[in-house]
Amino acid sequence: MAKRHLYVTSLLVFLLFIHVVDRNFPLHIPYQDKMFARIVVDDQGRPLRAFADKQGIWRYPIELEEVSPKYLEALIEYEDKWFWHHPGINPFAVLRALYLNIKYDKIISGGSTLSMQVARLLHPHSRTFTGKLYQAIRTLQLEWHFSKKEILTLYCNIAPFGGAIEGVQAASFTYLDKPASELSYAEAALLAVLPQSPTRLRPDLNNKLAELARNKVLDRMQSYGIWSSDVVKDAKMEHVSATRIKSAQHAPLLARRLINQANTASNTTTSPINISPIKSTIDGDLQASLEDYTKEYISRLPHKTSAAILVVENKTANVKAYLGTADFANDERYGHVDMVQAIRSPGSTLKPFLYAMAMDEGLIHSKSLLVDVPRTWDTYRPGNFNNTFSGPVSVTDALQRSLNLPAIDLLSRVGPKKFVAAMNHAGVQITLPENKPNLATILGGAGTSLEKLVSGYLAFANGGKSSQLNFLQQANSKEHRKQRHFFSEGAAWIVQDILSGVARPGRLNTLAQTRSAHQLAWKTGTSYGFRDSWAIGVNKRYTIGVWVGRPDGTPIPGHSGRATAAPLLHTVADYLSQPKTSISKPHSVTQHTICWPLGTAEKDNSTNLCHSKHHAWVIDDTIPPTWHPADLGDWQNPKSSFWISSKSGKRLSASCETENTVVTTQKHYRTVALWPKVLDPWLPYNFKYSSQKPPLDQRCLGNEVTGGAQIRITGTENGNKYLSSRQQQNLAKIPLKAIGGEGRYHWYINGKYLHSSNKGNYSSYSLNNPGNYQIVVIDDQGNSDKADIEVLEYF
Repeated sequence: MAKRHLYVTSLLVFLLFIHVVDRNFPLHIPYQDKMFARIVVDDQGRPLRAFADKQGIWRYPIELEEVSPKYLEALIEYEDKWFWHHPGINPFAVLRALYLNIKYDKIISGGSTLSMQVARLLHPHSRTFTGKLYQAIRTLQLEWHFSKKEILTLYCNIAPFGGAIEGVQAASFTYLDKPASELSYAEAALLAVLPQSPTRLRPDLNNKLAELARNKVLDRMQSYGIWSSDVVKDAKMEHVSATRIKSAQHAPLLARRLINQANTASNTTTSPINISPIKSTIDGDLQASLEDYTKEYISRLPHKTSAAILVVENKTANVKAYLGTADFANDERYGHVDMVQAIRSPGSTLKPFLYAMAMDEGLIHSKSLLVDVPRTWDTYRPGNFNNTFSGPVSVTDALQRSLNLPAIDLLSRVGPKKFVAAMNHAGVQITLPENKPNLATILGGAGTSLEKLVSGYLAFANGGKSSQLNFLQQANSKEHRKQRHFFSEGAAWIVQDILSGVARPGRLNTLAQTRSAHQLAWKTGTSYGFRDSWAIGVNKRYTIGVWVGRPDGTPIPGHSGRATAAPLLHTVADYLSQPKTSISKPHSVTQHTICWPLGTAEKDNSTNLCHSKHHAWVIDDTIPPTWHPADLGDWQNPKSSFWISSKSGKRLSASCETENTVVTTQKHYRTVALWPKVLDPWLPYNFKYSSQKPPLDQRCLGNEVTGGAQIRITGTENGNKYLSSRQQQNLAKIPLKAIGGEGRYHWYINGKYLHSSNKGNYSSYSLNNPGNYQIVVIDDQGNSDKADIEVLEYF
């Protein structure tokens, strides 16, 4: 009974002692943000980039389940075979060490358990008796508060492995270039013994000594019967290499971004096990390959040029490659600036979104007739990138060629405010000057980032739903994905189908080269002044975004989205080597044959009203006709019906009281389809207004109000050639004269606005350089005419 009371009393005293020590000298377990190197890993757990702790120590956090069982076997059998059974201090080991040290009059064995080593690493002490006592107390504290598994996890994370390398994961990557989960028997034995003398046994400095120490561990494992003789024999054949692997440095800007986010969102915890690395969605092999290629690609471009690339998996919105810069270590190219997040002018990359919205508005289908002619919206006179105009174009042609005038026309119908609001709602945040949406927005008169653009382009592969990009693996589940309705599934499919028909840059029209390795719907963009070059591509599995430019915003003359960003985009797409499969067409999309100029179905038009046929994709069998608004003077009614004089063959007005109206019969009644008036100069003769609608009979003049007078350029005929000599100061002077029309004349040369003049005020213009020129005049009512000429140089 007395012994029992003694035991109970001793236990209570011990518990009281631990309690007093805990209150006055609590264990110091550094938290994750202070204790460990912050490390970002790829989707396979391989390091992308690590950040040393505040003392410059590299500790890669690892859970016990991620450590090779071979290493744990070697560690425990060699260092502390009674680890799972003793209370932190092994009295037999201490007595044995004391005996050996006295016998040989030097330190032969320390007798420290793994728990004692962890306590010493967390709370360093002197190698005196007092220091050992302090270590023992700290060890008992450690065992009191934490489980054996937690203590072993701490050892695996903080054990010294030479220099600034601590923890088995950091050591494995530094010396072996592999994770600790993939260690061989020889490698496990090497890392098990290395902390005994980390400086003397460092493989990169003393590989021979390290190999001898490793073999000692292997021999002991064989003698204990843990590993077979064959295993040990094979393990000894592996030589310890005197190498040190440079710390990984992939996706450095993304890693920095994720680390900053983790620091902001970190929660305080006292658990030493909360040490998981930041697990990204990045494909490490793809990332490394793109970094190498992009660095080489950008070296061919002017100085200060950088590039950014995003590769996103459509189904999950997981980012598989993130290049915020072309060369992280290059200060001249602003390698530290993350151009994935930078706000830049998107150029024409917003146009596909507008066309999809216009389809959902019921304004257009894939072959709707649009006009590409000089036009003015109040004081805004835009032009095309190539400074020419094409006249009548389809939606498909306008989008594939990225024509500006049709896009601005569409935006004026949809409404700039509505368009910007829809973009922002879908997550494609648009930054506007003075926060005022206007027509210039669709040509890049706004700001957004590569990240936002790619999140929006995901909608073309995901049935019209944009997605917030995922950078972390825990965001893979549906509850973490943030999808937003952008436009209908039908509109998404039609736009991506149109963009799939854009030819690759620089391709020759040969059978071998037209067989693309992948089907890619893609769009380019170039910001004002050649400051930003864009190329965004979508196939069935991936969405790829590319930006090329100078981070400081200075222009790169001559570099455009098609010339500079598109080749990089297609190289990335080729590298991904996806099968040539297309995105499935939804049931809401059907094909119809439609007629120009009316834009309606062929079956609803008589032969004389169908000037040209087109196969169009439409949504829900709805076929919007060619747009003819009443509030713009440059458009007219799509159909016109009138009587024809039986004698003169000319048009009669309804109020014309002549003998011809009396004898007119139904066979002299005609209905014609009229093209928009602004297209008249670009139309074949038989489609022109004057051909479709005969002039009014002389006897009816004054009885009909005309819908606008025709305008015609005079003094300069279509196809004229002019001679010019800069050496002799004899420049070609082109007369700018016109007749007809309403109001003032507005002159354009190669798409650029020149000046306006009143009727009867004529001028001329000197053409300095040889080449082809397009001269266009347009009046206040939208009537226009054009002449294509050529200037030849002589000496």
